[in-house]
Amino acid sequence: MAQLNRMDRVNLGDILVNAGIGGSSGYRNIALFGVDSRSGELTSGTNSDTIIVCSINERTGDIKLASVYRDTYLDHTNGTYGKATECYAEGGAELSINMLNKNLDLDITDFVTVNFNAIVEAVDLLGGIEIDVTEEELEWLNGYAYDLINQSQVENYTTYEPLTSAGTQNLNGVQALAYCRIRYTTGWDFKRTERQREVLNKIFQKAQSQGVTALASLVNQMLPDIATSLSNTEILSLAAGIANYEIVDSIGFPYNQTTADIDAGDCVVPINLADNVSQLHADLFGTEGYTPSDTVQQISNQIISNTGIQ
Repeated sequence: MAQLNRMDRVNLGDILVNAGIGGSSGYRNIALFGVDSRSGELTSGTNSDTIIVCSINERTGDIKLASVYRDTYLDHTNGTYGKATECYAEGGAELSINMLNKNLDLDITDFVTVNFNAIVEAVDLLGGIEIDVTEEELEWLNGYAYDLINQSQVENYTTYEPLTSAGTQNLNGVQALAYCRIRYTTGWDFKRTERQREVLNKIFQKAQSQGVTALASLVNQMLPDIATSLSNTEILSLAAGIANYEIVDSIGFPYNQTTADIDAGDCVVPINLADNVSQLHADLFGTEGYTPSDTVQQISNQIISNTGIQ
């Protein structure tokens, strides 16, 4: 228990939840944020490169992951519209959670943030993860891995032995992180978020096969690179039941979107946010025909007004 206190613990303030939302009873929704903090700052001051809604069915243990594309054009909760990723730098996890809740009709109250160095540590401690690397990804993976090491962005690596061929292979920590960063291939940033969810799933599956002692060692090594609102009791409860959980689905949001260079920069603009939110609730909670709240409808209309995209 004392070891868990080495984590950066964050007490959240007022969490926004839209009036009249429903359909998520029996599910626990946790926000997962990945930050690239060279200074080690986890709670604010840096954009969230990864934004994932982790929805846990408390009855079955089924987990569904929904990536929100970091450049998605959304309401920052105060009527200012911009990229979703910017909320973390502006107001940390609290503002980011409120942004997700307000724009997507969610009821998230907790979060976990990891510095990307935690990915390297986790994968190495687990003995690597198997990933099918394509020819297109190979050059970019090696390039990013070299950069990570040469710029001293990862610990415990001073040299790099590049991958020489495509195909399914066991990636070490720096290779797994480099794989997560690839974006200049077919699918661009949308494919990048898919890779991130794939690596998260592989880490989760490998962790499930570890004994209690090995799992405790893994968590202990990663603690300095984690910030969370979860209590020690909640963390221990989730860890104790890890064998009962299964990641059953992984999606990217918004489903229907386009890219546009607007006042907020080069953004991913939802084509009718309300329709996208309705589909999200169907996928996460099985709520077919979900009617978004008045708040989401208003945001959806404002996005159309601001961008002309509908």
